[in-house]
Amino acid sequence: MQHVRIRVTAHGKEAEIHPVYDIWANADYVDRSWALQWNNSGDRLGILHYAHGKPDPLEAAIRDIPEVLGYDIQRVGDEAFYVYLQDATTESLGEMFGSLTAGALIVVPPIVYHEDGRVTVSLFGPDDRLQAAVEGIPDPVEVQVEAVGGLEAAAPGARTSVTERQREAVEAALERGYYDVPRTADHEDVADAIDCAPSTAAEHLRKAEAAVLAHTFDR
Repeated sequence: MQHVRIRVTAHGKEAEIHPVYDIWANADYVDRSWALQWNNSGDRLGILHYAHGKPDPLEAAIRDIPEVLGYDIQRVGDEAFYVYLQDATTESLGEMFGSLTAGALIVVPPIVYHEDGRVTVSLFGPDDRLQAAVEGIPDPVEVQVEAVGGLEAAAPGARTSVTERQREAVEAALERGYYDVPRTADHEDVADAIDCAPSTAAEHLRKAEAAVLAHTFDR
């Protein structure tokens, strides 16, 4: 068993795989995004993203995509937001997901969409299945192996730059349903719990999320 971290790119042909993939990889109103959790049922894909960028043009774009069956956007401050999407799975996207999850492989979240259009994916499983998965990703996607190692390489480290106050905000947010889908709490609820202004609570959450994600991916 081993962990493999790969970077994939479709060289500007992401729309041929799925129009939403094209948005995450290439849209100028999305600076960076992370796919946090997902459920692929074959013909439908439910996926939760966290993103930095401008949510309004994103919403305008996905509203007009026939493959988007439903969505929900939750803003976190001015330029960070969560997006839940329910997408119809195209044939090309189904082939790519099928390759990545065949043979009991585990995709280790998050999947990271970088500013240059490349996507980082971590996989864990039997050596032969990992090799088959990498080789089986269909055109026009190109695959580069970034790292190979044991499970410890796939697991996020325990030490981060999150401050104690930021940790309090995240714990309050988790307890009150701020990260639930659909969300059952907002910045004001978190602010009341930790006795601060809503804008301060939003800043604590945003910085904690950024610190954890940056630490996980050594950024």
